[in-house]
Amino acid sequence: MSAAASLELGLVGNCAISALIDREARIVWCCLPRFDGDPTFHALIDTPDAWPADGSWCIEIENFVRSEQAYDEGTAILRTRLFSADGDVIEITDFAPRFLSRDRTFRPAMLVRRVHPLQGHPRVRVSLRPRADWGRVAPEVARGSHHLRYAGPTGTLRLTTDAPITYVQDETWFSLAAPLNLLLGPDETLERGAAEVARDFEELTALYWRTWTRRLALPLEWQAAVIRAAITLKLCLFDETGAIVAAMTTSLPEAPGSGRNWDYRYCWLRDAFFVVRALNSLSELETMEDYLRWLHNVVRDARGGFIQPLYGLGLEKDLPEEELPHLRGYRGMGPVRRGNQAHTHAQHDVYGNVLLGASQSFHDLRLFRRADADDFARLEAVGEQAWLVHDQPDAGMWELRTRARVHTSSALMCWAACDRLAKIATRLGLPERDAHWRGRAAAIRERVLREAWSDKRQAFAESLGGENLDASVLLMAEVGFIDPMDPRFVATVDALEAHLCDGPYMRRYEAADDFGKPETAFNICAFWRIDALVRIGRREQARQIFESMLASRNALGLLSEDTDARTGELWGNFPQTYSMVGIINAAMRLSVPWDTVI
Repeated sequence: MSAAASLELGLVGNCAISALIDREARIVWCCLPRFDGDPTFHALIDTPDAWPADGSWCIEIENFVRSEQAYDEGTAILRTRLFSADGDVIEITDFAPRFLSRDRTFRPAMLVRRVHPLQGHPRVRVSLRPRADWGRVAPEVARGSHHLRYAGPTGTLRLTTDAPITYVQDETWFSLAAPLNLLLGPDETLERGAAEVARDFEELTALYWRTWTRRLALPLEWQAAVIRAAITLKLCLFDETGAIVAAMTTSLPEAPGSGRNWDYRYCWLRDAFFVVRALNSLSELETMEDYLRWLHNVVRDARGGFIQPLYGLGLEKDLPEEELPHLRGYRGMGPVRRGNQAHTHAQHDVYGNVLLGASQSFHDLRLFRRADADDFARLEAVGEQAWLVHDQPDAGMWELRTRARVHTSSALMCWAACDRLAKIATRLGLPERDAHWRGRAAAIRERVLREAWSDKRQAFAESLGGENLDASVLLMAEVGFIDPMDPRFVATVDALEAHLCDGPYMRRYEAADDFGKPETAFNICAFWRIDALVRIGRREQARQIFESMLASRNALGLLSEDTDARTGELWGNFPQTYSMVGIINAAMRLSVPWDTVI
């Protein structure tokens, strides 16, 4: 199995573009000009028979035998060392430039690759094969004195390099006697030579990320894991609009051959809220401000308070789902899909996630733009929608396509919408609106506590009046709906552990869905379990599970959506923001305080 086939991938990016790079320094996934665009490199979802492959960018060493890979500490700069059977070694440095320039963030749609010979007399080959229209179109290639132009149907990329242009264009093996620099980006002329620009960009990008990470309010324990998770979440922010993608990929199956292949390159309000809250717990305020700007536009554009569960990065509402049969899929496991049918769903938890995300803007004095009474009035329309639908069937947070119920998690989040509106009204000095929303929150809470409880299962069930178990009810304690020491919540934790857990891993639910019963564990559920265990006083058990989840990450500290409990293999879209959020939340909750050592 190749490195790319086991999700041993690293992420580089700059909050405008990103790329996934495998253990052998092959770029196997990159969408331009934004995360949800047409993939320039798509080899990850069209399993190659041999390398180099169309839709990839390979830098190889002759007679390759092994590799080593790591991030520069506290940055989004990735280094890969390739070793040959002859004792030769090269190092490839990958990053996307991001730094402050002329009082603004410079984040071009550019990937920079620097290649250094470290030992021996290595021979290398550069194979750059971008594609367009989801792999169907090869660009026309034209050469200049120090660059290659790749002209496609929707735009032109330029590779500026100090490598021999002929060798790059013909994919010829050649001796690497001195460092090489390769910059792939817009069809624009660099003002200086490739080596000087690449070196300066690397130094400034490293400075940016180290400055960013040094401002984080870290826990005492697990600092490296938290930093890597925080950087990864930051890279999932699309700076231009403030949207946050759920994951960088599409169609990586949740389980082998399951057909559960979805496009996650969009902004789910549910996932984005949890990302913002996790980064805010580290005192990283910028991402929240950017997201609030995006959310403000979503709310302003809402018709009658109705809000979709997800949008495109530019607030696109229509994200039609289609299959692309010409692509073989990850490890040959199609289908490959673009777009996501979930944009048409009724997922009533979205209203709670909107209010949970927006409420801090009424309370936080650090924000440049504080929310005001006009914002509150618009959010009340969202709350009205939550009240109208809190007892109506929906697709639920797991986006079931053929079954609708009054999901407990959806009703819970409708309660959260009303509860947070009451708190905002208090902050704004609006006692009548405070009483109004507190009354509605109380009514929803009473109904959920009465109808979601199953005497038969001795647990809160996944739907009102139901009996099946679902991990999402653990959010009851996290959003303040119930005292975690309430015997009903403690019993729910026990029941979920007995029926949904495989060691440290946890499945989403027990009932069969459109594709049968879930086969793999859903990583965020394990972190919800950790949070619940701490709240009910089982801290040592929670720490053991957390250590197991950290051991489940790939070699670079990243997690996908799902894990096979039998093999420990990662599955699902990658890297998954929900999963990386869990790392931060668990570390912050479990770490011993700083005052124990200082």
